[in-house]
Amino acid sequence: MSQYQAFNVELADNIAHVQINRPEKINSMNAAFWSEIIEIFQWIDDTDEARVVVLSGAGKHFSSGIDLMMLAGVANELGKDVGRNARLLRRKILQLQASFNAVDNCRKPVLAAIQGYCLGGAIDLIAACDMRYAAEDAQFSIKEIDIGMAADVGTLQRLPRIIGDGMLRELAYTGRTFGAEEARSIGLVNRVYSDAASLLDGVMGIAREIAAKSPIAVTGTKEMISYMRDHRIDDGLEYVATWNAAMLQSTDLRVAMAAHMSKQKPEFLD
Repeated sequence: MSQYQAFNVELADNIAHVQINRPEKINSMNAAFWSEIIEIFQWIDDTDEARVVVLSGAGKHFSSGIDLMMLAGVANELGKDVGRNARLLRRKILQLQASFNAVDNCRKPVLAAIQGYCLGGAIDLIAACDMRYAAEDAQFSIKEIDIGMAADVGTLQRLPRIIGDGMLRELAYTGRTFGAEEARSIGLVNRVYSDAASLLDGVMGIAREIAAKSPIAVTGTKEMISYMRDHRIDDGLEYVATWNAAMLQSTDLRVAMAAHMSKQKPEFLD
């Protein structure tokens, strides 16, 4: 693993812990963040030993969102021609989207552990994760509306499938701050923990449970769930039949069945 400017990355017990590491800047997302997250999740995707990912933030807060100095830098690149400005901005936006697409497209489950601020671009990030968990002090806000723009890195596209259309509209139109219990009640987070320490302990426990399962089965399950976001039921049934025609021949199936029958814990290859 390489050294990163915006992240700490550790791999232990088949769990890749990816921690945003700019606590002095409230873990705001600078230029290094956006490029490094693609590299990190590509490495995770390519590393069989990594079976599940925990995404967290160092310090008191998960992330305050995009670094405003980075936005100012983009503004300084604009010139007088509207067409060329539009082309530049579109390219920049697509580049930012690719960073969180890397999280969404990762073959391994990604669990977000959220404490303190989770604002603006941080909502885009957690929307790309498989599951989200929060400490009681977590504060969420789709802040883009308050700086005069529509969120453009995934919140408006992914959250309707997570919290529903009407609730997303309320939060996106108002930009209001809401806490961990409301986040749980609307389905944004799965569970709330009393503090940051118990949050990370709890999420790591769930990650260990997932990591102990067949990686072939976990990958196939994630692939099928993701596929169904954009397809009909009959499409999904056809796809899983084709997928399992190959995957059911894995030795993992025999290992799992033998362990179940002998009441022992199975051990799967990476």
